[in-house]
Amino acid sequence: MSQEQRLPGAGSRDDALLRSVVERLAVIPRLPTSDGERRAALIIRDDLLQFGCEASVEDVPAYSSYAWPIGLMCAASVAAGWAAGRGHRLLGVAGAGLAAAGIADDISGGRMAFRRLFLRPRRAYNVVALTGEITAKQTLVVLAHHDAAPSGLVFGQGAQQWLARNQPDLVEAMASNPPLWWLVIAGPALVSLASATGHSGPRRLGLVLSLGSLAAMVDIGLRPAVPGANDNLTGVAALIALARALQRQPVRGLRVILVSAGAEEALQEGIRGFARSYFPDLPRSSTFFLNLDTVGSGRLVLLEGEGPVRMRDYDPAFKDLVAGCATDEGIPLLRGLRSRYSTDGAVPLSRGYPSATIVSVDEHKLIPNYHLDTDVPAHVDFRSAGMATRLVEAVARNLADR
Repeated sequence: MSQEQRLPGAGSRDDALLRSVVERLAVIPRLPTSDGERRAALIIRDDLLQFGCEASVEDVPAYSSYAWPIGLMCAASVAAGWAAGRGHRLLGVAGAGLAAAGIADDISGGRMAFRRLFLRPRRAYNVVALTGEITAKQTLVVLAHHDAAPSGLVFGQGAQQWLARNQPDLVEAMASNPPLWWLVIAGPALVSLASATGHSGPRRLGLVLSLGSLAAMVDIGLRPAVPGANDNLTGVAALIALARALQRQPVRGLRVILVSAGAEEALQEGIRGFARSYFPDLPRSSTFFLNLDTVGSGRLVLLEGEGPVRMRDYDPAFKDLVAGCATDEGIPLLRGLRSRYSTDGAVPLSRGYPSATIVSVDEHKLIPNYHLDTDVPAHVDFRSAGMATRLVEAVARNLADR
């Protein structure tokens, strides 16, 4: 690789391709399991075929939204709290307790029992492509997702931006985003506990929290998709640029599987479908997962761990390998941050695979335009996305050399 290409700002070789991918797909409404998600998958497949991959679109059973199952469980908590206030304390304990457990199960990627029991699945559309040495024993799976989230009032960034302007030292010291999902669980948990003890104050607080969460979920569930240029068409674009790089200079001794998943914004539904089909044939001892999610914010970040309920750290050795590749390539990579949200990387992480996730933040450690209608191509830092592409390529070549 030339010295010009190794410089952090020298991403011109991929810039046009990255822009083309993001701009072509951002105009397609891509809610999870929608026809727009399917149309985007077909375009991505064709791009990957153009760059020498064996690629196909695979549809998998999936649910369309996290907002409706969680909103329904919040509504159940409200009903249970109302019943407890009228003397039916056992109903309050059981109903709200089950709601709290169901929400925790859903957002943490457990069995997701509520949506499986009470909601009807649709189809998500995954793009799966093979490149590299197809018969190699060692495998790198690179993940991205092409569906887009709906917006909602809870995603407004006014408070975060005020904090960044007025308390920069506090923001700089923060190692993770606030655990907002805990508030959603806290509502029904308080209703259940207060119903058991007979304390009306905590029960009313739990009702208020549950009502607030219900309103937020309805607001999200009724909205259309945002353009999702950064989240996560930058990851998709990097995936396609990687395919081109591996076509131009193939790797030996490494099979590379490129996965652009659908329904990530429904809490990783697409990648769970991929896991059901592919994980049985991917040995943990020789398979690595590298997830790209929202890499066009300016400063690349190697997440140390993630988890909405319980934090899970990524594999230390694989994180160090990725960080070492960044150093060798002269790519700045911020470390020490954890996420209280979840990405597709959480699925292989929970199954014991050596995994890592690369995201990005701006100078204030925020993800600008996150889940907002302003997440358009004009606001993407393509230099950052280009560095993510080069970093994943370096990781692939490092694994192949080993």
